Amino acid sequence: MEHDHPTLTAVHLYPTTMDTYGDRGNVTALTKRAQWRGVEIAWRDVELGQSAPAGCDLLFLGGGQDRVQRAVAEDLVTRHDWLAELAGGGTAMLAVCAGLQLLGTRYVDASGGVLPGVGLLDLETVAGNDRLIGNVVAEVVTGTGRHLLAGFENHGGKTYLGDTEPLGRVLAGHGNNGEDGTEGARSGTLLATYLHGPVLPRNAWLADHLLSLALTHAGLDPALLPALDDGLEAAAREEAIAVAERDRRRDRRRGRPRRLLERLRGRATL
Repeated sequence: MEHDHPTLTAVHLYPTTMDTYGDRGNVTALTKRAQWRGVEIAWRDVELGQSAPAGCDLLFLGGGQDRVQRAVAEDLVTRHDWLAELAGGGTAMLAVCAGLQLLGTRYVDASGGVLPGVGLLDLETVAGNDRLIGNVVAEVVTGTGRHLLAGFENHGGKTYLGDTEPLGRVLAGHGNNGEDGTEGARSGTLLATYLHGPVLPRNAWLADHLLSLALTHAGLDPALLPALDDGLEAAAREEAIAVAERDRRRDRRRGRPRRLLERLRGRATL
């Protein structure tokens, strides 16, 4: 006798318009890590101007090139109430790079022009003179402990947080602005990061954190996510950390520890 699998409902916002650096891979990672535990995810793609479901358990918004941000920003503003209801209701949400910027209050371009954001996160982004490019390692604290987040950043905007909490603290790389040591942002079940890669395949703990939030929103038990053998994922992240270390040692500042991996192994879950 066949049994129905528990199913999460999910929305992928702008899957074609906002898909820089393979961010769609985050959707694949979430889907596979759920399926390996017998949980299905029913994704609905929502592009510019298309209608969205009234609610969902999980939402993903990827990064996009500068030339499409105005069109996406204008569309997002029309969805403000819907997005605010999702965030306030506990939907698990992940936004990457331009997605992070557009969920803030505003983006100020190089000429001083202002692109209004949705305002779900208290942050603003201003165009910088140089792009922030390279490998990043950040320390993130969740209810399950300290974790390392590794990925690749490439953004021309510098993001400054207001009352919004950062997702993590930079240990290597630039982060939000290259100045204050913050990476990403979070508010409740809404998480945002500048990291590509895509970020979730090499940071399995973050994918599972989002799935746990989504299961909770759906009224299902997060215990449906037993531990997996994440040896390959861990190896990919350690390699990313090693690359970030090499980059940092090349341009290191006086007084910083020389061995990033050695320092991190005693502080966070690899």
